[in-house]
Amino acid sequence: MPGTPNPEPGDADLVLLGGRVFTANEAEPFVSALAVTDGRISAVGGDELEASVGPTTELIRLQGVLVTPGFTDAHVHTATSGLEQLRLNFDDCLNAEEAYEAIAGYVEGHEEGWIIGGGWSQAWFERGCPDAASLDRIVGDRPALLMNADGHGAWASSRALEMAGIESETPDPADGRIERNRDGSPQGTLHEGAINLVRRFAPDDTVEDFVMGLMRGQEEMLRFGITSWQEAAVTPPVQEAYLRVAGSGRLAGDVVGALWWDRERGLDQIDDLARRRERSAPGFRPTSVKLMLDGVAENFTASVLDSYLDDQRQPTGNLGVDFIDPDLLKEVVTRLDRLGFQCHFHALGDRAVRNALDALEVALKANGPNDLRHHLAHIQFVHPDDVPRFAHLGAYANAQPLWACNDEYQIELTKPFITAERYGWQYPFGSLLRSGAKIGMGSDWNVSTANVMEEIDVAVTRTGSEGGSPLGPNEAISAAAALTAFTMGSAMINHSEGERGSLEVGKAADFVVFDRDPLVEGPLRGAKVSGTYIDGRQVYSSV
Repeated sequence: MPGTPNPEPGDADLVLLGGRVFTANEAEPFVSALAVTDGRISAVGGDELEASVGPTTELIRLQGVLVTPGFTDAHVHTATSGLEQLRLNFDDCLNAEEAYEAIAGYVEGHEEGWIIGGGWSQAWFERGCPDAASLDRIVGDRPALLMNADGHGAWASSRALEMAGIESETPDPADGRIERNRDGSPQGTLHEGAINLVRRFAPDDTVEDFVMGLMRGQEEMLRFGITSWQEAAVTPPVQEAYLRVAGSGRLAGDVVGALWWDRERGLDQIDDLARRRERSAPGFRPTSVKLMLDGVAENFTASVLDSYLDDQRQPTGNLGVDFIDPDLLKEVVTRLDRLGFQCHFHALGDRAVRNALDALEVALKANGPNDLRHHLAHIQFVHPDDVPRFAHLGAYANAQPLWACNDEYQIELTKPFITAERYGWQYPFGSLLRSGAKIGMGSDWNVSTANVMEEIDVAVTRTGSEGGSPLGPNEAISAAAALTAFTMGSAMINHSEGERGSLEVGKAADFVVFDRDPLVEGPLRGAKVSGTYIDGRQVYSSV
């Protein structure tokens, strides 16, 4: 094979033969074999690599199954997702009745104190809003706060609302909304910043909590072949948890931390962020800053250019919420860019996307070009005029493809309340690639699954697990493009492409072995990870 050294007999620690090896190397995207020596790729090629098998070499005969680089997840909440799995969660629930049963089971086993958990779906409840009365029938007079699956809403019991002093006269916070009954009393669902009205009375998550969450969370990452990631919301206790786990040699993956921008503070926090950036550990680098620009479409807090519609398809005048004032955002981004921070934007609505791009344009003019690789996560709605700006500004698209389908959220909670034109602007992965933009991908677990192949399947088909009509089929991308985005594309976002992201000679031997070749024996979503390897060492096995 061109560009691959001829291995000496017996010089490899591990050899994989007879598979379909996706390298994510444009010059040589597929080979059938690879060799590993001292934790690094020592050769890629074909049957000739059998010559590198010696008496101490581990030999894996792949029998045609797919091998990929270890996935890099560019947007995930590993520590908090793992912690949620250790508490009351709704991962196994399919509807409201099953959620009620899960709550009842948890209450029976935890008889005192706050009930904390999360993961319920808005699609299970009328208007996406469960009520306090239903929760009270199960938890009684106990305070309960249950986050929804996307983290942008919460379900509170009457006791929790009472402790927070939320009543009919309580105004909505500037960055959130209290769902109300017809008489103005709190209904039980809290959106965005309104969650904090109750959360401040609940027990704080400790560093020890997040250590346990991180250890559980990385098990899930490895199970799906994710060997590197960007932790998307690193608060001080989450950072301390990473430092403890990494410092004790227990952090399996290579991680970039996105330090949380506290929107209740101002520019004064930049000095704090700079100090926190210096606190790294082997495998953990807190070099990014997470800037939350808006909410989500399902609760009408995603920041949009044109009004949401009511149930009669008439404009409401609601343009969503800008969590950071656009003028302040320009100054924030310019300062962070000047200090060498990467900006990681939550930008879901088309106005939020434009605000992020406008801020990057101001920073580029003020500071000049650089290689920080600022990136916009979620990008549900992108105005066509803004698609080419990604490539022009060097901004990366950080896509969460699982959402790019006509699922319950789309059909019941999004489509009725936006124009047909905006509905067609969703998740424009194909348009972005055609315009020359760089794309990485992330799961956003626990908002979505950490199952990368499910995510990639949606990117390719634009349909979900239930099938149905595709969402914007012209925005579908090829399997190779999606695999590249979840490997090399995300590695570039993490500035780790020199070490990871592709299977090339000299790079770390981070790779995933599947149970079959879903590129031939589809569907992609059905492929299971048989083994995950980091530095040539198996860190997960399905058997």
